[in-house]
Amino acid sequence: MRYLLGLLVGLAILWLVLSGHYAPMFLAFGLGSCLFTVWLCHRLGSIDAEGVPVDLLPRLPGYMLWLLWQILKANVDVAARILRPGRHISPTMITLTAHQRTPLGQAVFANSVTLTPGTITVGLTDGQAEVHALSEAGSHDLDGGVIDQRVRALESRVRHLSSAGS
Repeated sequence: MRYLLGLLVGLAILWLVLSGHYAPMFLAFGLGSCLFTVWLCHRLGSIDAEGVPVDLLPRLPGYMLWLLWQILKANVDVAARILRPGRHISPTMITLTAHQRTPLGQAVFANSVTLTPGTITVGLTDGQAEVHALSEAGSHDLDGGVIDQRVRALESRVRHLSSAGS
């Protein structure tokens, strides 16, 4: 039930922020569309801990700020490599182990690597992420496992999907 309510509240907030209309008729249409979407998701069986990760919400703002900082630093690094004379790139492929417990955590890990400029996750199978890095230095930063540790901390108190109720 909490995932259902979490989805409804999340959709309503998203609708309010994106629409910017607060007249009664628009609010009624927005509420109707949110209720229809929640009903549809319930019928599809997609309202669970993975589809509506409300357990991540308390730690998500801190993680997002840290990830934005990493994206900014990586942007500066990529720009410097492009603008400096000479060849300062050394493309490389590495395999990283994603130590997250849930498929959602592994997806967050892979997407966080991809969001960081200069790296892209090209595959994720059985907890092994194939990553292309623009430089060897960038691949060594990933080998340190900082993103892996941060995502594990993000999902630290998330219950296993098998024990999570709807």
